[in-house]
Amino acid sequence: MAADDEHFREFVETRYVDLLRMAYHLTGSAQDAEDLVQAALVKVMRRWRRIDDPMAYLRRVMINQHISVWRRHRMHEVVTAFFPERPTRDMTETVAERRALYEAMRELTPRTRAVIVLRYVVDLPEAEVAAALGCSVGSVKSRASRGLARLRLTLAADPAPTGTTKMTGVAP
Repeated sequence: MAADDEHFREFVETRYVDLLRMAYHLTGSAQDAEDLVQAALVKVMRRWRRIDDPMAYLRRVMINQHISVWRRHRMHEVVTAFFPERPTRDMTETVAERRALYEAMRELTPRTRAVIVLRYVVDLPEAEVAAALGCSVGSVKSRASRGLARLRLTLAADPAPTGTTKMTGVAP
């Protein structure tokens, strides 16, 4: 039992940042991302000894948890990101581009957002995304295609704030 606890602790120390990044892209909020990761880790900790692929299992738990929370709280939430000023380079354009992308991502359904995050942020192959979401590879391809098209449309329709450029990092 102690060996399992130690193995779990090492896993969390090693992969926490990756989990937090994925959760942030799913939720669009640092606080919600931390809550999502913690809730998922609590669920996984109970079954730790029986899990073969912990990262895949955690991704699935996080996506399911996020969708459940989203269904319960279907109110429109406006995500804003205020970053403290830094004495280094000017991040205005980068922040504006990210904010525009996150706002566009929030317009996608949770499942489509999960496909986009797993496929293009976490960089999983289509087959692994399909396995994580419990759907077919074709469903992943069509959701990714429609999601990217909607992101492009949304980002092209919104006029860029003065002095900024539009996102060019969304894959065609």
